[in-house]
Amino acid sequence: MTDEPSTSLAPIGRTRLGNPANGNAPRPPGATRVLMIGDLIGKPGRLAVEQVLPALRDERGIDFVTANGENVAGGMGLTPSTAEAMFASGVDVITSGNHIWDKREIYPYLDANDRVLRPLNYGTNGVPGRGWGVYQALDGTDLAVINLQGRTYMQQIENPFTDADRLLDESSEPLPPVRIVDFHCELTSEKNALGLHLDGRVSAVVGTHTHVVTGDERILPGGTAYQTDLGMTGPVWSVIGFDPATVLPRFINALPTRFAVGEGPVVFNACQIDIDPATGRAVAIERISQLVEV
Repeated sequence: MTDEPSTSLAPIGRTRLGNPANGNAPRPPGATRVLMIGDLIGKPGRLAVEQVLPALRDERGIDFVTANGENVAGGMGLTPSTAEAMFASGVDVITSGNHIWDKREIYPYLDANDRVLRPLNYGTNGVPGRGWGVYQALDGTDLAVINLQGRTYMQQIENPFTDADRLLDESSEPLPPVRIVDFHCELTSEKNALGLHLDGRVSAVVGTHTHVVTGDERILPGGTAYQTDLGMTGPVWSVIGFDPATVLPRFINALPTRFAVGEGPVVFNACQIDIDPATGRAVAIERISQLVEV
């Protein structure tokens, strides 16, 4: 018997694995190509995106880009100037998480700019900004971006599962078929659960927050692309983006320290998803990881 070579495109059960990482597979005809970038860490992460993204958009024919920007301002939070720098580099929508509130100057900006999202399930009672929006990709496709936050080991805000249900099932106007979700969440199991809960109702569910990339990119049975965590875009020789000298004392002797963003080469982590604009189903997913000198 001859062993047939395995292919990442072959279905396993009803789940299809992603394309090989960094494989640069051709775009399926008619598909909308979306790039989702993992948590940017401080100035190194922002500079890496400025260096990599413009050429990447051209080379791969990317129609729409999201990036999680809650740690781009000095490692904690987002400011209007850092948001504008991300937009100038080619990011279309900035998603976020629990650290979006760390810089108070971003509060009025959240109300004024619909291209920066905070997690939907913070609610609307006295909370600035919005948790989702509808935008137009470069190919003319309308798409929805939804930002949610987990609750296990995080703030006990509203339930992301039921808030997502309400948005998808009870909106006054239906969302466009292409719908992508950034789920900012601590637990892998909570991320897995949301991916399966939304399978077939959104085009993609990707996780952020842990800053550690996972290699489980796949397309779920209902046509939803999924990856547990995009990882970070930040210094590779670091503790989740921060200078080890400012982090290790917490583990060695429990002394409080002030974290500082790390230095040196940056790992750029992202996920490329091809989506059928008519049905909203994902047809391909590919993880991208590059080292960048900044």
